[in-house]
Amino acid sequence: MSRPIKVLLAEDQSMVREALAALLGLEADIEVVAQVARGDEVLDAARAHAVDVALLDIEMPGATGIEAAARLHKELPAVKLVVLTTFGRPGHLRSAMESGADAFLVKDAPAARLAEAIRKVLTGERVIDPTLAAAALAEGANPLTDREREVLRAAADGSTNAELATTLHLSQGTVRNYLSTAIQKLAVRNRAEAVRAAREKGWL
Repeated sequence: MSRPIKVLLAEDQSMVREALAALLGLEADIEVVAQVARGDEVLDAARAHAVDVALLDIEMPGATGIEAAARLHKELPAVKLVVLTTFGRPGHLRSAMESGADAFLVKDAPAARLAEAIRKVLTGERVIDPTLAAAALAEGANPLTDREREVLRAAADGSTNAELATTLHLSQGTVRNYLSTAIQKLAVRNRAEAVRAAREKGWL
């Protein structure tokens, strides 16, 4: 395109966000036109600035980068989505792709690679960190159902079954069954280990 590529940068750590913006600003054909620190601010900012590409960190308050990607993909399908992660968790790659992401890169990739990914997604290419792609294939699909993931996420703060039942509008028996099934699928001993294992694999 003849004009600069308009980029939205969503990253909750201000130093990282400003560094990325500065590095991308050195590229003659790329302009960072909007920066946000929360996932739930992404859609409005993308719409307000008519961006071409959104760079989304996974871990953000308000909504994760993957949740923000899904909203953008639904509401503004023309915007290309590049998901950035600090942790190369295979489950995150699968979730990002299912949410409509066009690229998935680790945050410590060279700035030149990130800039090249931005250019490539605008031509319709998908760009995936090869190490993460190999790990995702080796790991296999997320075995947890949406309900099991929901219950595990809610259980992460140590809530009792009774508290979880109230929060999720389920019976205690149903909560217990979901937790038991998740623990079996993850081959761990208890709910705390289940939460930890699922997070490490990027399945929550």
